[in-house]
Amino acid sequence: MEDMREVYQRHARTVYKFLLAQCRDPDLAEELTQETFYQAVKSVDRFDGGCKVSVWLCQIAKHLWYQHLRKGKREAPLPPEDLPEAPGPSAEEGLLEKEGRMDLLRLVHRLPEPAREVVYLRAFGGLSFREIGDVCGKTETWARVTFYRSKEKLRNGGARDEE
Repeated sequence: MEDMREVYQRHARTVYKFLLAQCRDPDLAEELTQETFYQAVKSVDRFDGGCKVSVWLCQIAKHLWYQHLRKGKREAPLPPEDLPEAPGPSAEEGLLEKEGRMDLLRLVHRLPEPAREVVYLRAFGGLSFREIGDVCGKTETWARVTFYRSKEKLRNGGARDEE
């Protein structure tokens, strides 16, 4: 396996974005990112190379996130309107863009699991469908189909599950 400093430099941003998509709290995402790499160092001897390093790290991060939720230490996530904004070209365009983005985030948030997780991993985490399948313990095809169906629900403006 590569030198761990190099692994950190190469993959910390991906792990952070993955965790931020899960918890929507920048401080918690940073804390869990650090813990992910600590756990990776402790268990590096168990990495068998069966998947990409980024997938392995996101799997560790996912387990830490779930562990955090189970322990009941979850802090209230920032509401989407409190997330930092990227500067827009003009005030009017920025407002319209923000409102559209907020509407989309609200719809994504209403998606049922695992569709919501797949959209977060793809859109915010930048993971490939193969990586998403690996993280979720499913196939690449499952990830593609789930993402496509989720996109269709979002296009139709209704993200509620039709059970």
